Amino acid sequence: MSLISQKLQAVHTSIQAAAGAVSRRPDSVALLAVSKTFGADAVMQAIAAGQRAFGENYLQEAIDKMAAVKVALTGTQYSGVLLEWHFIGPIQSNKTKPIAEHFDWVHTVDREKIAQRLSAQRPPHLPPLNVCLQVNISGEASKSGLAPSAVLDAARAIIGLPQLTLRGLMTIPEPTEDEQKQRAAFRQTRELLQQLQSELPLHAAQLDTLSMGMSADMAAAIAEGATIVRVGSAIFGHRAKPESQIE
Repeated sequence: MSLISQKLQAVHTSIQAAAGAVSRRPDSVALLAVSKTFGADAVMQAIAAGQRAFGENYLQEAIDKMAAVKVALTGTQYSGVLLEWHFIGPIQSNKTKPIAEHFDWVHTVDREKIAQRLSAQRPPHLPPLNVCLQVNISGEASKSGLAPSAVLDAARAIIGLPQLTLRGLMTIPEPTEDEQKQRAAFRQTRELLQQLQSELPLHAAQLDTLSMGMSADMAAAIAEGATIVRVGSAIFGHRAKPESQIE
């Protein structure tokens, strides 16, 4: 068993424990393995251990990695597996086309213009792109995302775009070791999603995603309803250079 496989097992055990503590089914929480800055070999080890969803921040690195993984899978017992690639980095307008062409999910939509470009540039032969609105729940000047008060208007503006499916919200709260403060931020995000479901009843069923929680605050996020947790270093190890907090 590879080290990555062992670490994945440990993360799944933590997810199961956190879900069980609040009487949630463990399979109601999906694990997104954040593979940014790690190579195709690390992704291949995770695939061999059963992981299928991967998160990337850096566009060109991600596209190169996707191609390398596709080649590495050819002719193996995993050649037919369906992978999900999630873009979880900041989005510049000039990068929307390749994001729309290569990814299955985008977690970091924070402007109507970006959503419009993603929809217009999504190839018609692909299914609609799953997107989340990024919410700056703690109001930090250093972080991207919509103010909580702007979320409903943004959702209304983009929910009808033909090549997108608005799935829910993503957030990265201000770091703290205080679990009650962690839970308060995640609770506010969950309540925002519930507001969207109430205000947009025709789309409530598709608004099913809360992408929140990383290695340090995963248990608090799960307690408050996270459906996707983003975990990187606990699976792949520590990165060689400092990274902005996205997992």
